[in-house]
Amino acid sequence: MRSHSATVNRNRGRKDGFANGWTDGWRLGACRGIDENVRRSYPPRSKARILYVPQGFEAIDQGVISALQSEVTEVRVSPAAEMQIQAAQYRPDAVIVMNGLHVFPPDHLEQIDAIRQSGIPTVIWFVDDPYVTDHTVTIAPHYDYVFTHEKSCISLYQSVGCANVFHLPLAAHFDIFKPMVVPQQYRTDICFIGIAFWNRVELFDQIAPFLEDKKVLIGGKLWDRMSNFSMLSKFVHDGWIDVPETAKYYNGAKIVINLHRTTEAGKDNLNGINWPAESVNPRTFEMAACGALQLTDLRNELPEHYNIGAEIGVFGNAQQLVQQLDYYLTHEEERLRVAARGYNRTKRDHTFNDRIWKLLSSIGLQ
Repeated sequence: MRSHSATVNRNRGRKDGFANGWTDGWRLGACRGIDENVRRSYPPRSKARILYVPQGFEAIDQGVISALQSEVTEVRVSPAAEMQIQAAQYRPDAVIVMNGLHVFPPDHLEQIDAIRQSGIPTVIWFVDDPYVTDHTVTIAPHYDYVFTHEKSCISLYQSVGCANVFHLPLAAHFDIFKPMVVPQQYRTDICFIGIAFWNRVELFDQIAPFLEDKKVLIGGKLWDRMSNFSMLSKFVHDGWIDVPETAKYYNGAKIVINLHRTTEAGKDNLNGINWPAESVNPRTFEMAACGALQLTDLRNELPEHYNIGAEIGVFGNAQQLVQQLDYYLTHEEERLRVAARGYNRTKRDHTFNDRIWKLLSSIGLQ
């Protein structure tokens, strides 16, 4: 009996290994071909000297710094606590601040006011909108230029007196999020990584019976909020998953789910005015950059970035998500083709070099 069981396991292992090898070969070959054919040309490097102040979002900050190093003559990175001192010493052509929240010191705005008074243009790029508008509406007027990844917030910042407000989506940092072969422990049918905001809890409670017999990873904090936690607890990786590990899980998944958090005030948000959202989160680009098939809820802005159905899948409720999951798990070639087209679009249109070039052009430094 033991010998028969071992034989069955060996045969299953060979079969799974063959299937994984074929899938990896197709996916990585397609992505390699896309890499060779997608070429973006940019104007000559700007002569600008930039002081960049990071937020502490690893993939975003690294993506911005890398793009600045490609697009400007010189870039320095300053801790938020030292930005006034470093701006006075360095005298950059602009100070670019990422988000200006969470880790920034209590005198953040006093430092920015002093930098502006010294004649150095100040720029902020909000990437948490509209979930923290209780704070951002007081921060924004202290800057010369305000960029936000959330299109709906343009009018909000204009209403509080900001004269130069621009929409600037996020992007994928391809040094981290890229197609790769990953070990077996990262391979799943379905993957979701993120905090268990209440709208996510509701969705996963509803789809729990479908997920129960699949190979699933649910990563992040607070998933014990689920009513069906006992059903899905075997899939839960409780706590923070590092960014490089996240990229591996995206690569190992047949399907990655993306569900934006709710914007409602009081539901894990600091959005007392209940400002709505229409723009996509950074995961939208990061998942696609791994060459993974993504199923996401539909934000109004999404069709501007991806061709729905051809480059990305969407769902409007739990029933639609289950239907899409079931379809793509049983139609492998179509799943791979949609994922490859999503990768092509991301590589072509959604890089940090593209975003930084647009930012510099908007503030007159390109």
